[in-house]
Amino acid sequence: MAIKWLIDASYFVAAILFILGLKGMSSPVSARKGIVWAGVGMVLATVVTFLTPGMNNFALMVIAIALGGAVAWISGKKVAMTDMPQMIAIYNGMGGGAAACIAAVELLKGGSHGAVHALLGVLGALIGAVSFSGSVVAWAKLDGRMKKAIRFPNQKLVNLGVFVLALLFGLIVMGSSQPGAFSIIAFFLLALAFGAMMALPIGGADMPVVISLFNAFTGLAVAFEGYVMQNAAMIIAGTVVGAAGSLLTQLMAKAMNRPISNVLFSNFGGGGGAAAEEEVTGSMKASEPQDAAVMMAYAAKVIIVPGYGMAVAQAQHKVWELAELLEENSVEVKFAIHPVAGRMPGHMNVLLAEAGVPYDKIFDLDEINNEFASTDVVLVIGANDVVNPVAKSDPNSPIYGMPVLNADQARNVLVIKRGQGAGFSGIENHLFYLDNTRMVYGDAQKVLAELIGFVKTL
Repeated sequence: MAIKWLIDASYFVAAILFILGLKGMSSPVSARKGIVWAGVGMVLATVVTFLTPGMNNFALMVIAIALGGAVAWISGKKVAMTDMPQMIAIYNGMGGGAAACIAAVELLKGGSHGAVHALLGVLGALIGAVSFSGSVVAWAKLDGRMKKAIRFPNQKLVNLGVFVLALLFGLIVMGSSQPGAFSIIAFFLLALAFGAMMALPIGGADMPVVISLFNAFTGLAVAFEGYVMQNAAMIIAGTVVGAAGSLLTQLMAKAMNRPISNVLFSNFGGGGGAAAEEEVTGSMKASEPQDAAVMMAYAAKVIIVPGYGMAVAQAQHKVWELAELLEENSVEVKFAIHPVAGRMPGHMNVLLAEAGVPYDKIFDLDEINNEFASTDVVLVIGANDVVNPVAKSDPNSPIYGMPVLNADQARNVLVIKRGQGAGFSGIENHLFYLDNTRMVYGDAQKVLAELIGFVKTL
């Protein structure tokens, strides 16, 4: 009785720590502390689980924890900040896979389960398997191992067919006290196939939403399996993750002004060619780094808009070095962040924080959008759709209605870009053709180094 009370009390404390951790992660200032609190809660929940009556196979559990902890520690130390999206994607997939494995073990055991237990067990298995395979595909795309979205005729109907078959086998498994191995294996294979096929046609531009959605899936799967296992820590942790992931998914979709169904089924963001939109007028006008440096050095106010190109070039430290130099010349410098810039929620914020940019210089879209009209120079580094003015002007554009940063309203716009091609979405950026825009071609880190050198000479 005392042990049960200790376990329940520990799980309650762990739940509080999870919630405090999530609260801390809501702000960059307290994010590190939030991660520590959540980590302590997870350690507590894991340790106290060993006290559960009837628990066995302690040696295997210790080995599994040691191996998982070692892999996570080594990879966490080695991974570059620019590779954080793909690490988050694959780690999230591992969580979904773990929930699916728990469900598989319970299903193979057989025995009589209540209707609710059976339903939640199968749902957790389905959602966990989908999250695992979908996250693996997301990781492959983010890591450059899968270069483009994969689409084929009648893809939606095929995906629907696979999903329906997975549900049918799930019902067979759920309705049997001793389901056969064939039914269980077929169920999991179909669920894994659907998860992968769900992610295959989605392009890079939609990846922030997809990552947060699979994160929500993982949380739900863990919560469902926690109910089946009667493990309060799993229920609480899974519910918190599922709720947070669901809210984040909605916020990401809102930031793109697109319903989640549109993100999943519209085939937008794959770089498969330009959409029907108004004809681009004007031409891209190139500028030399020296001229760009002079323009910024003698400006009163500069807003820097980072994008995925900055992450690819690992140029965040050079960006902050340039900003510091400009401030020494009495230039007011701010950073403008679009909610879906990069390949995961908060991607740009993480990179800038790693470079040492103070939090009070980083502003979200809603906070800074009204300031562009009074800004002398906007420096766009590897960003595309998030600054495309057709989102405001062309109803035929796929991104029409999507909130964008008002970079086009600034007196001058400088764009650092490798070439003249369109971004992941395949949509021409009309900002690049405006009279007040100049293109500075080249690798972001190299160009920024040149800008820094020229600013120092002024």
